Amino acid sequence: MKPFLYGIRQGVHIIDLEKTSVQLKKAMDFVKQVAAGGGMILFTSLKVQAHDIVKQAAMEVNMPYVTGRWLGGVFTNFSIIYKLIQKLDKMEADQKSGDWEKYSKKERLDKEKYLAGLRDLVGGVRGLNKIPQAMFLVGLREGKNALAEAKKVNVPVISIADSNTNPTKVEYPIPANDDAIKSLQLITGLVAQAIKEGQAEALSGKVKEEVK
Repeated sequence: MKPFLYGIRQGVHIIDLEKTSVQLKKAMDFVKQVAAGGGMILFTSLKVQAHDIVKQAAMEVNMPYVTGRWLGGVFTNFSIIYKLIQKLDKMEADQKSGDWEKYSKKERLDKEKYLAGLRDLVGGVRGLNKIPQAMFLVGLREGKNALAEAKKVNVPVISIADSNTNPTKVEYPIPANDDAIKSLQLITGLVAQAIKEGQAEALSGKVKEEVK
């Protein structure tokens, strides 16, 4: 992280905010480009204090998300994940249609318990039908498994990089405090805003094509 640090004061690393600004713009330009091309960006939070922030931002821009424990296989074994997503969709459809009424009360309770577990497991990624084109990661130190999967399939990663992390592990590091709530809200919000701009460009282009 040395190139991104302004200095050290009383044992505390001070991040160079000018470097943060430069790296943030690079990251925002990239996610905007991905969104404009119709790509999906997986929002991932492996830090407790960021879970709600990341989930809310992802939902605002209709992007998939994983919060808490990493969902192994999203990048390296997506066919299995997709089968679970399909199973979730079918179980919810069957429940809504009244198909579950033919089962006993105990069987329905067992199904509801299993359905709740499926929602917790893959509910955040149910909009995916293929491997995401990029990942926005909060928790660079905690995300070694997520990073390893993304590397195996060459999926670029955008991540907040605190002073105790190695920014060379990701393609788009954003030097910033990844513990402070305000920092997490600001950067996650700006990434989401860039995605919105990309989505707006994609929609504008689609409308123009339809007019032609």
